[in-house]
Amino acid sequence: MKKGYIPQNQRKKILLMCDDIRTHSGIGTVAKEVVLHTAHHFNYVNVGAAINHPEAGKRLDLSQSTNEEAGINDASVILYPSSGYGNPDLVRKMIATEKPDAIFIITDPRYWSWLFQMEAEIRTKIPIIYLNIWDDYPAPRYNEAFYESCDLLMGISKQTVNINKIVLGEKAKGKIIEYVPHGLNHEIYKPLEKSNPELVKFKKRLFKDKEYDFVAFYNSRNIRRKQIPDTIWAFKQFVDKLPLEKAKKCALLLHTQKVDPNGTDLPAVIDMLCGDDERYNILFSEDRLTVEQMNLLYNSTDVQIQLTSNEGWGLSLTEAMLVGNPIVANVTGGMQDQMRFEDNYGRWIDFNESFPSNHRGTYKKCAPWAFPVFPSSISIVGSPATPYIFDDRCEASDAADQLLKVYNLDPEVRKSFGLMARQWATGDEAGFTSERQGERVIEHVEKLFETWKPRARYELVKSTPLKKKVVQHNLVY
Repeated sequence: MKKGYIPQNQRKKILLMCDDIRTHSGIGTVAKEVVLHTAHHFNYVNVGAAINHPEAGKRLDLSQSTNEEAGINDASVILYPSSGYGNPDLVRKMIATEKPDAIFIITDPRYWSWLFQMEAEIRTKIPIIYLNIWDDYPAPRYNEAFYESCDLLMGISKQTVNINKIVLGEKAKGKIIEYVPHGLNHEIYKPLEKSNPELVKFKKRLFKDKEYDFVAFYNSRNIRRKQIPDTIWAFKQFVDKLPLEKAKKCALLLHTQKVDPNGTDLPAVIDMLCGDDERYNILFSEDRLTVEQMNLLYNSTDVQIQLTSNEGWGLSLTEAMLVGNPIVANVTGGMQDQMRFEDNYGRWIDFNESFPSNHRGTYKKCAPWAFPVFPSSISIVGSPATPYIFDDRCEASDAADQLLKVYNLDPEVRKSFGLMARQWATGDEAGFTSERQGERVIEHVEKLFETWKPRARYELVKSTPLKKKVVQHNLVY
């Protein structure tokens, strides 16, 4: 029997609103892992979104498949497929018919503005739970009403927890705000022996019978903030530091779309930088793969690289660490958590108003599996919906230097660093596993149920002039 087991007829029911938990999107993957590792404690109704969902309007029972995957026998998981995240009428219908004890939402707050606008109506009946993340500072005062609409804020990164507290200010005292980092299935993402027959066959097909001594791996979308051109440029500069014969045995593997209107034309970038020079091996993997195939892909490579200019977490780094690979990453957002920077007392760093981020290099000492690239430019960018956010740009040349450091390690030492990453990620301090993520969700949601009080139907608010939303933390530190 699983720890925290509650019989089905005694469980609280949660209305989970996010991507369809059967999809392979980042949000869908995280939501599925939450459900699988808490279905012995909570019952779920998932309003599962997808673009033009082919099953929209149906009611599907996923209880049996959840039982099989979670190793239990009495899950209750109902799916309502939806073309979009929902609307007020759908929420009212779900509350009336499914009678949930809480609403649990995941993804960018702008997708939930309609839900936050009806929070007073909802929270007279049930609380709102938000598993949230924010990519960078300055702390988004424009999100204040969103955060204020929630009763439990679970921040995926340490930076997000700090942002939630800063933005809410005194109002944070009436909320539960906790750290719940991403957790993945470490029984799927795991190291494989080089002689593993399935891995040998996979690598032969992936690399078209060519053998490489060193493969850097990028796995994420082709969008602007991911800085893939800089990643390619960094690889080129790294290769340029090697003799020709050694250079020809290195490769950069890009698991992404070659061309995307949200990003750029990557083959054109490669042509501009590399031409037909035989020393530059830049390969693409565009097929949709199962998680088991993704594990083979990670095991086919030697180091993960992620130079995103603002990144909430960086799931590909977590996947690489669980497989036992070191990481080269820009010091920004949740990627900092995974590098385990230490303060002057050897403690895993945390953030506050005076020290909101380590992107300026306040602390340099980090875990041996991490090869950080500190931003050389921190600028403020924005859009009407998100008026300001830091853009933390690192130099491709600095990333190239870190790739060279990883390359120059003895392969056994390099692998030992990667295995240390897995040990830490699966251990008590980090707990970047599905099981630990589930335990944290149960702990914090139960705390919410124990302490939550419904909102009054009406509230008298003193009318005062609006105050300017001035930043509430240091911008230079």
